Formats: sequence, structure tokens, C-alpha cells
Amino acid sequence: MYNENRQTSPIAERKARWNAFRALDPKVKRMHLVTFEKDAPVQPKLWPSKGAERVDWIEAYYNFMSEQAQWLDDDRIPYLNFLTGTEIFAEAFGCKIYRPLDNMPFALPAVQNAREAAALKVPDLFNSPLALQFELAEKVIARTGKNMPLRLPDVQSPMDIAALIWEKSDFYIAMIEDPEAVKELAAKVCVLLTSFFDEWFRRYGTKYIAHYPPYYMEGGLTLSEDEIGAINTDMYDKFFLPELSYLSEHYGGLGIHCCANSEHQWNGFLKIPNLRFLNLIQPAPTIQKAYPVFHGRTPQWHYYSTITAPFNAMERQFPDTHIVLEANANTKDEALRLAYDMKSLK
Repeated sequence: MYNENRQTSPIAERKARWNAFRALDPKVKRMHLVTFEKDAPVQPKLWPSKGAERVDWIEAYYNFMSEQAQWLDDDRIPYLNFLTGTEIFAEAFGCKIYRPLDNMPFALPAVQNAREAAALKVPDLFNSPLALQFELAEKVIARTGKNMPLRLPDVQSPMDIAALIWEKSDFYIAMIEDPEAVKELAAKVCVLLTSFFDEWFRRYGTKYIAHYPPYYMEGGLTLSEDEIGAINTDMYDKFFLPELSYLSEHYGGLGIHCCANSEHQWNGFLKIPNLRFLNLIQPAPTIQKAYPVFHGRTPQWHYYSTITAPFNAMERQFPDTHIVLEANANTKDEALRLAYDMKSLK
């Protein structure tokens, strides 16, 4: 249980609050975050040739957050922002990567049909582009030390990654006409994914920041699950639930981000053992329905508009539900006021 009287450093206190919040401790029902990015270092392009710039930026962004944490009384924990795109696991299976000038990199399909998918082999972790992620992480750790939590690389479920590798229109047809081929590719992806994160956690520990949104975790794995918006509940149980359950059991829990229209899959989310966190991005009426569905099951941090509003009527309707509140500030004075108002909210 959370102990309000414990004598700890401010950052240790924040970590303790996050742990209590994720455990659904009744004493910690709200986490409060103020986003104030004025003077934050500009993110470099996520290109292989920009490795040195990325290491510089990760260190600079950590210093920016650490300085902010000294004067802003919210629940954010400074971290090493090991930012990636969604492409890294698909690239390891041979996908070419498109790197636009004004957006994140993304993968182009590597296979067009079940025959080509069956020919894919599970790549060796360190003889694939994924080796670059460890090289960058080692450089970051060497520069900054080992005591700061790393943000996980962007990761999707094995089925979602398979949908990046396999041309999507044929992929969905195959889910009906050749389901074993789809499962086979997803199983290969799962082998690579677990190989990667087994090694990642062995090297860098299991206290980390989720890839999205950036909440603090101890143990478990966090991932994105978006393809479920396009399939029915039977297909979810057949293709998605087994691998999500396996990953949750393997790593000791699962945190899920989903920006798909997934209301029809909410009961499926509740079937995942040890669901430790949930983030949905949907219109406000949908989020209003989500709060009571997941109340008492898992903490929630949802987005339903481009401007977060932590004091609106929606969250006030659910005073006993574990919810992350976030607000954007344009000035330091506004950030201080929002943090104070958040902490005062009952």
C-alpha cells in the first residue's frame, strides 16, 4: 500500500505513487501530469545515419525533464527517451522503410501472399537492423549512466507487426482463407519480439517508461494493439488473445495502447491475464463508456481530444476510478498553476 509519510527523494516518491496507482491502491486514484515543452530540445530524424544526434538528444531531453522536475510538482519521472518508429521489427523481417522528412519512419510490406510469408525466417537478433537499437542504447547508457529508466522502443503486438510485413489487404483475406499461415507469421514475429525484449530487460532492467503513453512501469511489457479494430470478436479470440496472453504471462503483465475503434473488443481486453494499464484514443463519448468498464480492473490514461482537460465533468463522474490526468501548459506560470490545481482536485 502507498505510504504518504515515507521519507524518500521526490523522484522515488513519484515512482512509489506510480506503483501504487498501477496496483489500484485506493489512496492513489489520480496521477497528475503537466506537459510543458517550451525550450525542449528538438528531436532529430530517426534515421540510422543520425545515431550520434539521437544520443545527444536523448541526453539533452533527459536533462530538460530533470530540470523541470525540480520546480514542477507533478508525477512525471525523467527518463531516457529511446524513441523509435513502428518500423523496427518489420524491418528485421525485410521490410523496406520509408523515412519522410516531416513524420516518423514506417515499414512497407515485404510479402504479398501466404507463400511468401511462409518463406520468411526468424532473423538473428544481432544480424538484423535491430542490433542498431542495442548499439544506440549502449551509447546512451555509457553517456548517462544506468540509473535512469529507459523508454521502451515502439512495439506492437505480433499480429500487428505481421500486418505490417504482409500486404494488408491480402493479410486480412488470409485470416479467413489461410488462417494457419497468418498464425505462423505472427508466431515468427513473437519469437523475435521476445528474443529482443528478453535481452533488453536483461541488459537494462525492468524498471522503465512505456513506449506510449510514457508511464512508469516495473516489470511487464507495453505494446500497441490497433489491428483489432478491423476484426470481429471471434477473430480476436482466435488470433490476438493467445499471443497477448502469452506475452503478459511471459513478462508479468501487459500495458496496452490502442487508437483503433475497439469498443467491441473491450471484453477481450479484460480476458488478458494481468492487464496492468490501458490507453485508448477515441472520441469523448467512447471514453466516457470506457471508464466504468475498466474501473477496478486496470488504471486508465485515455485521450479524447487534442487538448487535454483534466478538470472537466467526465473525470469528475468517476472519482473512484484510477485515471491519469494530463494538461498542456504554454508558460511556466501556467504549468505551476495546473500542477497545483490538479493536486487540489478531489
